[in-house]
Amino acid sequence: MNTKLQKIKEVFMRIIFTLCACMSIIAVILICLFLFAYGIPTMGKIGVTKFLFGTVWKPLEDLFGILPMIVGSIYVTVGAIIIGVPIGLLCAVFLARFCPKWLYKFLKPAVDLLAGIPSIVYGFFGLVVIVPAMQNLFGGSGKSVLTASVMLGIMILPTIISVSEAAIRAVPESYYEGALALGATHERSTFRATLPAAKSGITAGVILGIGRAIGEAMAVNMVAGNQAIIPTSIFSGVRTLTSNIVLEMGYATDLHREALIATSVVLFVFILIINLLFSLLKKENKRRVLWSYLEKIKVFQHLADISQCLCEMVFYSPFVYCKQLRYLIIVFAFFTAHLINSFSLSGHLLYRMLYQQQ
Repeated sequence: MNTKLQKIKEVFMRIIFTLCACMSIIAVILICLFLFAYGIPTMGKIGVTKFLFGTVWKPLEDLFGILPMIVGSIYVTVGAIIIGVPIGLLCAVFLARFCPKWLYKFLKPAVDLLAGIPSIVYGFFGLVVIVPAMQNLFGGSGKSVLTASVMLGIMILPTIISVSEAAIRAVPESYYEGALALGATHERSTFRATLPAAKSGITAGVILGIGRAIGEAMAVNMVAGNQAIIPTSIFSGVRTLTSNIVLEMGYATDLHREALIATSVVLFVFILIINLLFSLLKKENKRRVLWSYLEKIKVFQHLADISQCLCEMVFYSPFVYCKQLRYLIIVFAFFTAHLINSFSLSGHLLYRMLYQQQ
C-alpha cells in the first residue's frame, strides 16, 4: 500500500514539474514571438543599417538610430564588470574560506539583503550619494558613464557573491587538502586549487551579474545623464537601451512605439549572445580534453590518404608489369584506406557524442 502511494506521489510530482517546465518554455516562446513579430518588421521599415548604426535619435523627425544607446549599454556594462566582478569574487572567497563564523553570521545576511533592495532605492542612493561625490571629485554634473558603472557594480555584487560562494563550497575538500599536503599555504591552496575547480560556477555568477547589469533600467536612468549621444569619455552622460525604453514608452505611438519594441529585440539578442558565450565557455574544458584525441584521428586520416596515393603510384608505375599484382595492390590500398577511415569516422562520432553530452 505504501509503495503504491509512493508511486502515485512520484507520478503526480513528475507531472507538476513537467507542467512547470512547459509553462516556462511557453513563456519564453511567447516573449520571443512578441518581440520578433513586432521588432523585425519595424527594422525593415526604418532600415536595419539606419536603425542599428544610426547616431541620431529624434522620433519627431522619424530618425531612430540606436547606436549611441548600444555603445552606452556596452560601456556601462563593461564598467560594472570591471568594478563588480573582482570585488564580488574576492568577497565570495573570503566568505567561503577566510571568514570567521561569528562574522559570517552578519555578512551573509547583509549580502542577501543587498539582493532584495529594489532598483529604485539603489537609484536614490546613487542620486544622493554617488552623484555628488562624482561632482566633487571630477566636476561636471556627476551623472556619467562612471557613475552608472559604479551603481551597477554595486547592484551586481550580491548575485556574483552568492553564486561564486556556492560554487567554491561545492568543490571537494580533497582539492584543498591535497594542496596543503604538497606544502602550499592556506591562501595558495585556495587560489590555486579550489578557485580553478570552481571556475564553471564562478563564470555562471559573472554571467548572471552581466545580465542584471545590461537589463537594469531605473537605477541607471537616475544617475547616467540620459543623453542620446555616443560618450566620448567615462565622464560623459549616457543613455542605455533600457533607459531609452523606460523614458519614452509611456508616450510613444505608431512607429516610435514600434522602434522601442525593436530596441528591446536588440537587448534580447545581447542577452542571447551572453548566454551563448557562457555555454561555449562551459564546453571549452571538454573540447580541450578531447582535442588531442581528435588530432590523432586526423593523423590516421592523413595516413589513409598517403596510403592511397602511394599504392596508386605503384599501380600506375611502368615498373610493375604483372596485371594481377597491380589489381592486388589497388585492392589492398583501398581496403587499408577504408579501414583507417572507418576508425577515424568512429572516432569523430565518439568525439561528437561526448562533446554534445557536455
